[in-house]
Amino acid sequence: MQDYTVATLIEAVYELFQSNHLSYGHGTDNAWDEAVALVLTVTGLADDESVLDQSLSSSVASRCLSVAQLRIDQRLPLAYILGETQYAGYRFKAEQGVIVPRSPIGLLLRDGLQPWLPSSVTTILDLCCGSGVLGIIAAHVFPDARVTLVDVDAQAIKLARTNVAQHKLEERVEVIQADVLQQQAFPQQFDLIITNPPYVDASDMSSLPAEYAAEPEHALAGGADGLVFIDAILEKLPLWLKPSGLLVAEVGASAPALNQKYADLPIIWPDLPMGGEGVFVLEGAALNSHTAPRLQD
Repeated sequence: MQDYTVATLIEAVYELFQSNHLSYGHGTDNAWDEAVALVLTVTGLADDESVLDQSLSSSVASRCLSVAQLRIDQRLPLAYILGETQYAGYRFKAEQGVIVPRSPIGLLLRDGLQPWLPSSVTTILDLCCGSGVLGIIAAHVFPDARVTLVDVDAQAIKLARTNVAQHKLEERVEVIQADVLQQQAFPQQFDLIITNPPYVDASDMSSLPAEYAAEPEHALAGGADGLVFIDAILEKLPLWLKPSGLLVAEVGASAPALNQKYADLPIIWPDLPMGGEGVFVLEGAALNSHTAPRLQD
């Protein structure tokens, strides 16, 4: 095998990805960033220009190229192959069978959700938590808060507990298995509710790229209009959210359907730090002072 530096290996992986027409969106959105993520994760090196000229052993280079070939052959998200992912500046365990974290909500959380969030946050709820990453980031950002993570899927719950332990947050973060569609009440109301529920509508579910189809269908499919889970959350929100609290939710490409369905609800669509769309903010006070058709059903 030829000798590689970090820079030349990234270039080699990039060329492999470019020539094989992969789909991205699980933490990166292009072949170059995916190649960088692969090489830096496998080597354990920092994301810094100072490492680019560092020579790599043949075994490390071979490992990187093998992972790249698996990515091409199996059309799996890179996080599944590596067993971990870096998201919003934190590292988390990942595994096939649980959706790969990528929500723009993570970056909004990292920035403190200003100017919408009340000054005091002591209780946080992460609905449809998957591997637990949003709730864990919230626990880091709001160190005085207690956080509850909720998901219906047993594998996701197990992985969320692993990530909570990895971040040494067991004393403040509780993980419970429950169905958002059936859940009626929690022991208390929350200052902040965050959710990245399944929201892909039926039309888009029928044409997913292979990398997205490799994720569990139940973590993506949101019914005909993509809003089955958001409908249930909004219906019960007055019970779960304090009047002074805040809901932050992602609905992706189902945003137009949400706007049409809840035209009377004072939904805020914030500018996202890395661009994109489909994340909305709803203030508890605004929720309680407005009427939305669905909430009256």
